Amino acid sequence: MSYCKQEGKDRIIFVTKEDHEMPSNAELIADDPNDPYEDHGLILPNGDVNWNCPCLGGMASGPCGQQFKEAFSCFHYSNEEVKGSECIDNFRNMQECMQKYPELYPQEDENESPPPGGVDATAPTEDTGLPSAPSTDSAPAPSESPSESGPSDNMPSTDSQATS
Repeated sequence: MSYCKQEGKDRIIFVTKEDHEMPSNAELIADDPNDPYEDHGLILPNGDVNWNCPCLGGMASGPCGQQFKEAFSCFHYSNEEVKGSECIDNFRNMQECMQKYPELYPQEDENESPPPGGVDATAPTEDTGLPSAPSTDSAPAPSESPSESGPSDNMPSTDSQATS
C-alpha cells in the first residue's frame, strides 16, 4: 500500500512494487521556447545572446559586464568579412575596464602562460623540488646499440629472449 509522509519541508512517498509495475499517468508539459528561465545555451531560439548562460562564467554581470556585453554583442551580430573587425573599440574598452580590476581579471604574462599543448614540461616543479624534464628542443640522446643495452623495449621479444 502506497503512502506519503511529510518531514519538515520534505515529502516522502512510499510506493509498492505493484505501483511501479503500472504505466505512468504523468503528463509532460512541452517546453516553452519563450520561457526566460529555461536553459537554452549561449544563443536563444530567437538568435539573441543568453546573458544568463553559465558558459559566460559571470562575465556579463561583473564590474565590466556592460563592456563585455557590448563587445560580445558586436562580435555576435557582426556581418563583416572578417567577423568582428568593427568591434575593436568595444574590445579595447572591455580590456581597459578589466585592467582596473586585476584581482577579478588576472592578466597572463606571455612568458608565463603554458604552451597551447598544456603543461610546460620544461618548467621547474615548485612543490616537489624535482628537476625539470629535459627540453624537447635539445638534441636527442645518442642511441645505444642493442648489444650494449639488451633487448629494446619497442622490439618484439623472441623466444630466446622470453625464456632467459
